[in-house]
Amino acid sequence: MRHVLRILVAALLVPLTAGALLLTAGRASAAALTRITGFGTNPTNLNMYIYVPDRVAPQPALLVLVHYCSGSAGAIFNGNGHDFATAADRYGYIVVVPEATRDGHCFDVSTKAGLTRNGGSDSTGIMSMVSWTRQRYNVDPARIVVSGFSSGAMMTNVLAAEYPDVFSAGSAFSGVPAGCFATTDGSLWNSQCSGGNISKTPQQWADLAHAMYPGYSGAYPRMQLWHGTTDTTLAYPNFGEEIKQWTQLRGLSQTPAFTDHPQSSWTRTRYGDTGTRATVEGVSIAGTGHTLPQAGMIAYAISFLGLDSGGGGGGTTGRLRSVAAGRCLDVPGQATTPGTRLQIWDCGSGTNQQWTASPAGELTVYSGESRRCLAPEGGATTAGTAVVISACDSGATQKWRLTTDGSVTTVQSGLCLDVSGAATANGTRVILWTCHGGANQKWTGPSVAVTGLAAG
Repeated sequence: MRHVLRILVAALLVPLTAGALLLTAGRASAAALTRITGFGTNPTNLNMYIYVPDRVAPQPALLVLVHYCSGSAGAIFNGNGHDFATAADRYGYIVVVPEATRDGHCFDVSTKAGLTRNGGSDSTGIMSMVSWTRQRYNVDPARIVVSGFSSGAMMTNVLAAEYPDVFSAGSAFSGVPAGCFATTDGSLWNSQCSGGNISKTPQQWADLAHAMYPGYSGAYPRMQLWHGTTDTTLAYPNFGEEIKQWTQLRGLSQTPAFTDHPQSSWTRTRYGDTGTRATVEGVSIAGTGHTLPQAGMIAYAISFLGLDSGGGGGGTTGRLRSVAAGRCLDVPGQATTPGTRLQIWDCGSGTNQQWTASPAGELTVYSGESRRCLAPEGGATTAGTAVVISACDSGATQKWRLTTDGSVTTVQSGLCLDVSGAATANGTRVILWTCHGGANQKWTGPSVAVTGLAAG
């Protein structure tokens, strides 16, 4: 059965890994995935790779990204996990990518050692990688998270259960509950679990997790779970069993507090907190097999994991107030539609006036799926162009710079953020204009709103 799984996973991922060379060649950043040796206790001879973006945040989040069976660090980072790499450039977080070296390149989520905190198997080596990174970078301890696909998704569940005091959240694509793959004969394969034939009560699943870190009484990580309904490699019933385990570990009801359909084939259920960073979230994909993640999914995972904002230095937030008008940069009607033109309006506490300066030099409004970037309309570079909100794309038109006189300029054209006609009334449009030092081009406080903008 292990041989069958390797063949299936390899066949499913060939198109993704074959495209990795093109994706690597297309990266604009000079940063690269780098192998680290001598990182600490490593009983199963894992390889460690790390990605530190050129513009790392002052206190970055840390993502542990775990590959699938037959995979490698390069294959997941440059292939179907590439969106995590692109987002690292945008938000300044660090990515650690463990690589299994045993035959088949699957991770151990089956043996007693593998299912015990500091037990001496793969999870021990991965935590050495985390410790090595924390010793060398000013990692935000509240934003150490983990995600993985297939075998990596199973390891995501295991790491979150074994080290709940380290990881704040996890996102598992096509996995099984922590402990489900346990074996007693030294094998790394459990056909009963893979076939979806192991069903336990929520408490029994929670007890399995508790046994991985005996005596721990603190909180467990938030967890996001993804699964295709026609998955025959790690069968779909495992999705429901994962939800049982993590809702019980968080002390939640098995009944969803929120249900929606972000895409027509997706059914998303949330438990506990029902926001973008729900306590527990499950996303079921109708008619899909063992082929996750698919287009658009990682963006949801990034928001859920808290990699897109928050934390010490990952992005600073506040209102931008016009010196001349005393009013704030405002998205009319709290709209989220790309292309909405901006104005000044009486300053308030609404999210449509809260602007976040990302480490990549963007000015963003809102968060999660509604996150939008400040940009010139149509990407134009001429004076008089309206300023709008746009879907964030890391492009040059969305980069901004704070000058020493309080002006905010677009990096691409050097034009200034300007209150049109030097008017002061509510509803006055905000545009780009040739910089002239006037008060209608000066923006103030709080200073955190512009601390992280692109350097001059």
